Amino acid sequence: MEAAKACKKADIPLIADGGLQYSGDIAKAIVSGADSVMLGSLLAGCDESPGELVEIDGRKYKAYRGMGSLGAMQSRGEKKSYSKDRYMQDDVLSEDKLVPEGIEGKVTYRGSVSEVVHQLVGGLRSGMGYAGAPNIKALQRNGRLIQITAAGLQESHPHDVLDVADAPNYYKNAKN
Repeated sequence: MEAAKACKKADIPLIADGGLQYSGDIAKAIVSGADSVMLGSLLAGCDESPGELVEIDGRKYKAYRGMGSLGAMQSRGEKKSYSKDRYMQDDVLSEDKLVPEGIEGKVTYRGSVSEVVHQLVGGLRSGMGYAGAPNIKALQRNGRLIQITAAGLQESHPHDVLDVADAPNYYKNAKN
């Protein structure tokens, strides 16, 4: 919240980056002072995102490589890695000396970007409705965060149901 106050005072837009797992997290970021959000891992499983589509135990995944990952920073023969520049490691000549700031792995396949964005916008609108906010500015101005207990958090997600089916806006493993 301190960053949001400092950015507002300096008239600098604040971008929330990292940790967004659900559409509701976008509303929380905006209430916390963000003007926009980064959706890297939420969009990484989309058709339009780079990465091989694989099937594991009947579920589809896409290969994911963050810009700060070791694989993104490593050279590819004659090709230069622009990730090294971005993470101020362009002077590192030996690849075993690189210090990665990102990960590589697999994320749940989510379909097209338009489908995912539709669900994210729907979730944001729902959060705005809970806050009585007709627009983003009102959500920033009037939205409030409240602390809930661990039991409240568990209650706010599916529980006591065996094998919850994936929905367009909710996945069993939202960590990716």
